Amino acid sequence: MGMRALFLVICLSLVATGGAFGQVAAMPRTHITRVADGFDFPAGKPDGRGYSVYRGFTSGRHMGVDMNAVKGRIGDPIYSVAHGLVLMARDARGGWGNLVIVRHAYYVNGKLNFVDSAYAHLDRIIVREGQQVLRGEQVGTLGTGGGRYAPHLHFEMRKNLNIGHNQRGNGKTLAHYFDPLDFIRRNRTLRTPTATAQVPIYTFPLPSRPGTLGPAPTARNSRTRR
Repeated sequence: MGMRALFLVICLSLVATGGAFGQVAAMPRTHITRVADGFDFPAGKPDGRGYSVYRGFTSGRHMGVDMNAVKGRIGDPIYSVAHGLVLMARDARGGWGNLVIVRHAYYVNGKLNFVDSAYAHLDRIIVREGQQVLRGEQVGTLGTGGGRYAPHLHFEMRKNLNIGHNQRGNGKTLAHYFDPLDFIRRNRTLRTPTATAQVPIYTFPLPSRPGTLGPAPTARNSRTRR
């Protein structure tokens, strides 16, 4: 791990604990990440093969999609939908269980935008906060939210960068969320006027509980789609 990445991990940890001596405001508010060149599906990459949606996106009620493997296999790999920066990788408890949130920078019609992808109910977390991930890189494994549900992935794409693990106080509307699979289908391939961009960080608080970390992904599982 490079010194810059290590510093970001320390800063994220300080945000989770309230900061060292209350000096959180002195931390940098942006961090560099690779610009997304397109988006893939988070399971059965790159096209969702072997997965079905048994509960879809409903504005005002269910702000993501629930993707279930045909055979419902706990431990199947879950992947980052695009290049980005891991901002959260820990146990959010409640209905979330192990939760990973990745922040992405992407261009549409020459304008730089930001979006968060959220992967919930994971059995194990593979990545760490502050880690750079590539499109198609494994972030965790399919789980049950700590035994609360049948095996599936709850997946969201968020316009509002302040949501984090707490949906309260943020309206469950299209002003704050994308229909995640529609977003992916519309953005499979993107132009990247710049290779990297600065993304905002520390836009939501972190719970103090670490997640269940798994082993490092194998070379086969961490292979990215070119």
